[in-house]
Amino acid sequence: MMRARSLLVVPAAVAVLLTGACSGTATSGSASSTSSAPESNPLGDIPDNQVYVPYRAADGSFSLDVPEGWARSELPDGVSFTDKLNTVSVRELTGRAQPSPDTVLGDELAAIAASGRNVAPGQAETVALPAGQTVHATFSEDSAPDPVTGRVVRDDAELFVFWRGGTEVLLTLSGPHGADNVDPWKKISTSFGWA
Repeated sequence: MMRARSLLVVPAAVAVLLTGACSGTATSGSASSTSSAPESNPLGDIPDNQVYVPYRAADGSFSLDVPEGWARSELPDGVSFTDKLNTVSVRELTGRAQPSPDTVLGDELAAIAASGRNVAPGQAETVALPAGQTVHATFSEDSAPDPVTGRVVRDDAELFVFWRGGTEVLLTLSGPHGADNVDPWKKISTSFGWA
């Protein structure tokens, strides 16, 4: 009787193994188990499939692409677009001298630092963009507190200062420290154009 029982166990074990292999169930460490894991993005990452739409200044002097569907807020001298933890703001100032990295550090970034949100200015340099020579600066600051939780995160920001004939456009792109928004920020900054 013992021999008959062991003969039944072996075929049953083989059947279990074959059923597992045919069902496509992945074992730990296989390629299938890792490819089905959900993608993990750092806090504030803008999705790769984000759609952009054109924004034109009220006076028609310039345009640029901004993320579609973001909440729009009017500013005294411009506009901002926000989604969750990221912000794109555009300000237009007139009667301004042509900026340089030194004046942007001494004027624009000094004014931002005076806002009182623990601003740490970075560096400024001149870069070539489709709209022409532009001053690009970086800084970090604390975000505004979340209205529900009161939570504050550290934001990294990029400032692009476009200038033409006394008109200065300040494009500020900000998001949580560690977010990988290099491509979205590049898309927006390189889309800027004078009319």
